[in-house]
Amino acid sequence: GSAAARVGRPGLTIVIWIWRRYGDRLPGVDIFVCTADPLSEPPSLVISTILSVMAYNYPAEKLSVYLSDDGGSVLTFYAMWEASLFAKHWLPFCKRYNIEPRSPAAYFSESYQDLCTPKEWSFIKDMYDEMTERIDTAVISRKIPEEIRSNHKGFYEWNPEITSKNHQPIVQVLIDGKDQKGVDSEGNVLPTLVYMAREKRPQHHHNFKAGAMNALIRVSSVISNSPVIMNVDCDMYSNNNDTIRDALCFFLDEEMGHKIGFVQYPQNYNNMTKNNLYGNSLHVINEVEMGGMDSLGGPLYVGTGCFHRREILCGKRFTKDYQEDWNGGIKGRIQDTSIGEIEEKAKSLATCTYEHDTQWGDEIGLKYGCPVEDVITGLAIHCRGWESVYSNPTRPAFMGLGPTTLAQTLLQHKRWSEGSFSIFLSKYCPFLFGHGKTNLRHQMGYCIYGLWAPNSLPTLYYVVIPSLALLKGIPLFPKITSPWIAPFIYAFCVKNMYSLYEALSCGDTLKGWWNGQRMWLVKRITSFLFGAIDTVRKLLGLSKMTFVVTPKVSVEDESKRYEEEIMEFGSSTPEYVIIATIALLNLVCLLGGLSQIMTGAWNIHLDAFSPQLILCGMLVITNMPFYEAMFLRNDKGKIPFTVTLASFGFVMLDFLVPIV
Repeated sequence: GSAAARVGRPGLTIVIWIWRRYGDRLPGVDIFVCTADPLSEPPSLVISTILSVMAYNYPAEKLSVYLSDDGGSVLTFYAMWEASLFAKHWLPFCKRYNIEPRSPAAYFSESYQDLCTPKEWSFIKDMYDEMTERIDTAVISRKIPEEIRSNHKGFYEWNPEITSKNHQPIVQVLIDGKDQKGVDSEGNVLPTLVYMAREKRPQHHHNFKAGAMNALIRVSSVISNSPVIMNVDCDMYSNNNDTIRDALCFFLDEEMGHKIGFVQYPQNYNNMTKNNLYGNSLHVINEVEMGGMDSLGGPLYVGTGCFHRREILCGKRFTKDYQEDWNGGIKGRIQDTSIGEIEEKAKSLATCTYEHDTQWGDEIGLKYGCPVEDVITGLAIHCRGWESVYSNPTRPAFMGLGPTTLAQTLLQHKRWSEGSFSIFLSKYCPFLFGHGKTNLRHQMGYCIYGLWAPNSLPTLYYVVIPSLALLKGIPLFPKITSPWIAPFIYAFCVKNMYSLYEALSCGDTLKGWWNGQRMWLVKRITSFLFGAIDTVRKLLGLSKMTFVVTPKVSVEDESKRYEEEIMEFGSSTPEYVIIATIALLNLVCLLGGLSQIMTGAWNIHLDAFSPQLILCGMLVITNMPFYEAMFLRNDKGKIPFTVTLASFGFVMLDFLVPIV
């Protein structure tokens, strides 16, 4: 019978059955972790993720962990070297007591002392604290002590001329799982651990994360070449020790397994506030939208927390008689082949020119030319006949860090909306690229996100024009007593009632739902608007594609305000000017409209303006945190006076706009 459930986690009986059946023939798994900037993504954060994925309940000899460092930083390499030493103690500690989570940062932050002796817990914690202190000290000083450099040949890859955008390819095997010396403190085999920084030169475009992933695919092919590849963001640590076993249940299923191209897990964050201040929890997307696509052919690939067959990332098309060779991979070290020779061969696969005049980035590997390379890669896999599976276990498979400031949130959603809209306007538009290859409902599921950016335009209309019309005495909706108002009331009530039902059923609070509604409005008039503008500018050749890493760190004051659920502004940006302008405009229009009605200046009955009054009033209530940030707050996170002043100016200009 079918061994895997379509959604959720395979049953324990199924996992044990597959484990016993395949035994030593379980496939190898290559795990890819990507980082780009040691300042935005601190090395101490990166290695916690690395250590968590090294510690899975899976045969260590079948695990290989690769870090792609697009910053080419010796600081990140140093952190990896430190992690390779700490892993010799951390991994046996994890497996001896079966602890969860296996990210040391997450584990020690919760102080799970009841699972082991206090003495051993303190020993491992002190070792971890000392390691992170050494790493953080090196990051602050931006230099590695000479006595440490002499401990590993890899440090000599760096010299004063190397920069993040101009360096040779670097590949260093820090732990060789096939070497007899690659064992932990108890003599058990350790997973292979590899550091890679692909070559960067100013005259060559590096294709951002997609280029890094493709380099990892090639480099891993000469070191481990496992048939299954898992990739995870550097801030998204493993939270479930059995995730690999669970994912393999789908691939190894006797009835459906041969159809499955990839298994996608949701993004979950462990730093969300109780009431979801910035609407970043993604509860509804994870629980409803992604799960819904599972019945249409599978969810989209979201770029992290995903297991792929290596063959499909290399362009393999689905056929009904397809059978995976799970015995693939490099079994042992080729005789007379040293690790140094393998590193040199791997370096040749990570050069700037390797992909020239090849199908990499098109038919092979992750696709290039889009900020959300993961989405078009997943779409291409679906169009080659493969299905995907969405697995959302009770204990989240991965946990990470979500944005903790408004600026980080808007940056992240600008990148997502811009990338998805650029797909919609390209040859990869799901309706065009997927025509005849996937069903119409699946295409529509992809387009939900592709239309985020243009959705900014009707949203801007509804938050500006009805309010201005109210102030100028121009009714835009049917009277509240007219039967023609029924469709508007129906749409307003049903949309919000259903949205509230979804949010509450997915674990949000009532206030969390309200915050989410506010943030959807804010994202539409800022992130989505700028995403739409930048997409059009790129299509017209007026700008080039960029990729900005979302920072994973915040200063202490910002973190404190975030914990207290106080919105963070603090700087003068175009996005904040738009937010403040819309908030002030609606406040002025509401007060002006009410005064006109109260004084009877228009000689029009109240029911003619009731819909506009309700809409304008709802917007004012929604914008309350912005009024506080402009007029009542004195902390550093308030809206700067320059932004408030500019917003007043734009509001005055709005009054000159004729309403037709």
